[in-house]
Parts: sequence; structure tokens; C-alpha cells
Amino acid sequence: MGAAVAAVSSNGEYSFTKPNRDSITLLAGLGVEGDVHAGVTVKHRSRLAQDPTRPNLRQVHLIHEELFAEVARSGFEVTPGDLGENVTTTGIDLLSLPVGTLLRLGPEAVVEVTGLRNPCLQIDAFQDGLLKQVVGRDESGAVVRKAGIMGVVRTGGMVRPGDLIDVELPEGPHRPLERV
Repeated sequence: MGAAVAAVSSNGEYSFTKPNRDSITLLAGLGVEGDVHAGVTVKHRSRLAQDPTRPNLRQVHLIHEELFAEVARSGFEVTPGDLGENVTTTGIDLLSLPVGTLLRLGPEAVVEVTGLRNPCLQIDAFQDGLLKQVVGRDESGAVVRKAGIMGVVRTGGMVRPGDLIDVELPEGPHRPLERV
């Protein structure tokens, strides 16, 4: 089986984790219906404090289920929604996608990839030491962020666990993901 949605999660209140749902509805230009991070402008607390008028490039948070197995080898138990993601994927290397990639989630919804999630200290508040598992450095000393990617909703639609994911890479030279 190819790339698919493993779980979907949302929360209407500010909370680090998000409960799993049977489905979520993506709204074009806004994000996940009923989710606290949905909106045209930034909704994450740290971003609101900096400049509440900036565009929301973090409408949808996607994370790869394979990360959970990776951190489990170091003794951490993480399940879908625990790290605040809206869509947990399987069978796709999210971190290697370039900026502008279109992800077709199920029959209707389309999310455009905007960048990497920047892991924060809340991850250690969730499970002490987990932050070092999802952010580190490569051989050259560059920071490696593994806590998923962010995107904006281009086409709305319902997304459910089991929905297939189709990947459409952008034309031209590809830009690697940076934190957003």
C-alpha cells in the first residue's frame, strides 16, 4: 500500500495534544474546521505574540507515523495526536518533500506544504527528553527537525483514516523545507 492517512486529530482549545477523530474537514485558506489553529492569520501563541497579522502558514500539521516507532526505540510512547498534529501519515517521507508540494488527502482535500514544524519545549513537558529525539543535528552540524511538516489548505474536503495520499511535486528547482 502507498501513502495513506493513519489518523486525523483536532482540538478547538489550546492544548498540546489533539484527540483523534473519525474525520476532519479541511477548509480552503483556513485549516481544520473547529481547530484552534485554523485561520487566515497566525494562531499559534508564539506567533500571535510576535505579529498577529502574519499569514498562517501552519494551518495543518502533518506528522509521519514512522516517527513514533523511531522514538519508541528510545523508550518513548507517542501515538497519533500526541504531538498536536492534525494528520498522521504512513508510507510517505514527509521531511524530504520540497516547499510547494501538493498533498491530495482522500478524494477532495489538497494541502500545500509550507515548511517544517519547529519543535518547542512543550514536547519535553509532554515527555521529558522527547525533544532531543525529534530535533538534533546531522554530520555537518545542521539542525534536523523531525516533528512533522506544516501546510495550508488549497482545496477543502473531508479527510479520514485510510484515505490515500497522492503527492504532486512542484515544477522547477525544488526548495528544501525550512521551519515555518
